[in-house]
Amino acid sequence: MRFLPVNRHAILVELADLQQTLVLLGALQASPIEGVQELVPAARTILVQFAPHIIGAAQLVRRIAACDLSGSVQRSDVLVQIPVRYDGEDLAEVAQILGLTAEEVVRRHTGSEWSVAFTGFAPGFAYLSGGDPVFNVPRRATPRTKVPAGAVALAGSFSAVYPQASPGGWQIIGVTDAAMWDLARDLPALLQPGYRVQFVDIATQTEAASALSSSISASKVDEINKGQTQAATNLKANAAALRVRATGLLTLFQDRGRHGQAGQGVSASGAMDQAAFKAANRLVGNASQQPVLETVGGGLSLQSVGENVVAVTGADAPLSITTADGRRWSAPRCAAIALADGDTLSLGQPVAGARCYVAVRGGYEVAPVLGSASTDTLAHVGPPALQTGQLLAVLPAPHAVVAELALPLQELPAPDGEVLLDVELGPRTDWFTPEAVALLAVQRWQVTPQSNRVGLRLAGEQALTRAVSSELPSEGTPLGAIQVPASGQPVLFLADHPLTGGYPVIGCVAPHHLDLAGQIPVGAWIRFNPIRTFAELVPAVAE
Repeated sequence: MRFLPVNRHAILVELADLQQTLVLLGALQASPIEGVQELVPAARTILVQFAPHIIGAAQLVRRIAACDLSGSVQRSDVLVQIPVRYDGEDLAEVAQILGLTAEEVVRRHTGSEWSVAFTGFAPGFAYLSGGDPVFNVPRRATPRTKVPAGAVALAGSFSAVYPQASPGGWQIIGVTDAAMWDLARDLPALLQPGYRVQFVDIATQTEAASALSSSISASKVDEINKGQTQAATNLKANAAALRVRATGLLTLFQDRGRHGQAGQGVSASGAMDQAAFKAANRLVGNASQQPVLETVGGGLSLQSVGENVVAVTGADAPLSITTADGRRWSAPRCAAIALADGDTLSLGQPVAGARCYVAVRGGYEVAPVLGSASTDTLAHVGPPALQTGQLLAVLPAPHAVVAELALPLQELPAPDGEVLLDVELGPRTDWFTPEAVALLAVQRWQVTPQSNRVGLRLAGEQALTRAVSSELPSEGTPLGAIQVPASGQPVLFLADHPLTGGYPVIGCVAPHHLDLAGQIPVGAWIRFNPIRTFAELVPAVAE
């Protein structure tokens, strides 16, 4: 095995093949190492995220290196049968690539038992291995901008089912109505790591056999989402609330995130600026993990129903209060603000930074999804975005002490400003030419309008060139990863990034600069500053 640098909270373990990867994964799950927080397996790697205050990187490497890789993977007792209509638009092309007829492709796809090797890319997206050895199909040269939900597809030696409509480059050979991801189930992901899977050709089955799908109606997902705002429609008389008068560009509930869900293909998500999120809660006397509102740009407007205390942190945006009778004045950032019944708090366009956080004393009454109230915009998990006219119920405030902001305010970049981010090189720095690695730090990179909570899409005058041109098997990607697609223009992964990715990661933003990265507005410029490498943190590690 080989250990590759990620950041001070994560390492990437590279192995010879999928079999070794699954054996190591089983060993780490059977005998957990104290301090390891998350394991993200992929085709030939495991991303290991850990708490450095519990276990150091060098000690973790030694513990993993001592694991026995000579064992075998235990087969699961669970068999999931998935009915498929084999009418995919790439079926004929796949048959041609493999030198088979379309009928033979279907026969081989249904004639062998697959198993869930790992999950990633999107919630409910399972990478299935162990099918007929004939399957070794390249991804499409140009990915589709939209693959339909339920698409059954092939890439390399893997098969998969797309849980929801999304971009993708796999070859589509059919479609299923089985729900891969359903929040109404105890385990929302139909396919869990280790499960056995058999595809069934609907065209050859009786009506009874074609009912093998273990899916639950997708309409129940809508019921779950509607339930997020149910509390707001059933307010008790005289209860406090905030009414949404304007939403701005996008306003979401966010908290510390839903950690520990990698097995279902779900990333943590959470507030982009964790320090600002916690500070907003402390200013109004809440526990620091209470959900808050995260709004990007200006335009959010909230009217107090009853009396409330709020605080706004994060981006440097002008705040104003308008009373019910029309009087108006400015309000301070990073301070507790008392709102009387009918007062309206309005947030202007930030002059620095990108996202503001609005906490209310007592906290918002919002139902968690998978243990968190955060909204993941890529996975479509969590409460829906705020809507104009929506009533946000406020929980009763416990006895609490309102805090003063103890730390100095962070200096945030203006829309045309420049920010310096510390970067730890790896895990795939060696996939790039020495000139490209130097260029990463020398050149300025501008944040493009295509940026969002998934990541910052960057543009530089010169693209980064690769030394290795082969395709990289999918592997775990952490928060802060700087992934470089074929264009050579980097993407900096943020809170809603996918768990796995198929492009090499040249470096990762250091953990102490992740909050700052979440506050960089469109149009700003980034310079990357390489700091200590993994080899310096863990010297003399044998591969």
